[in-house]
Amino acid sequence: MDSRKLALLCREVAENKKAEDLVILDVRKLTSVADYFLVATGTSTPHLRAIVDEIDDRLRADYEVRPQARDGVAGSSWVVLDYGSVLVHVMRSAERKRYDLEGLWSDAPRPKARKKTFRKAKA
Repeated sequence: MDSRKLALLCREVAENKKAEDLVILDVRKLTSVADYFLVATGTSTPHLRAIVDEIDDRLRADYEVRPQARDGVAGSSWVVLDYGSVLVHVMRSAERKRYDLEGLWSDAPRPKARKKTFRKAKA
């Protein structure tokens, strides 16, 4: 799956779990770490965990896509799912303001989500 589609799928799944302030940053021309960052806010620790678990579960079940790494623990206020070309950052509001990833990567274009892209993979 290409990195843009993966970023949009992650955004859609997070949005379905009521993640707030979803932003995709296209960092392809700025770093070799990843192609896209998805930054999302969870309103509480259980909400953050639900968002991260739903992204992980849906991509595994429907696309057989697994993160290469998952950083942050259940009680954490910032969890990162590393899909190689896409880094998903799910944060509590205070951490998002403190670390200001959008400000750090302000030169990154922000692709807009198109109509619904998440479809179950064919068997």
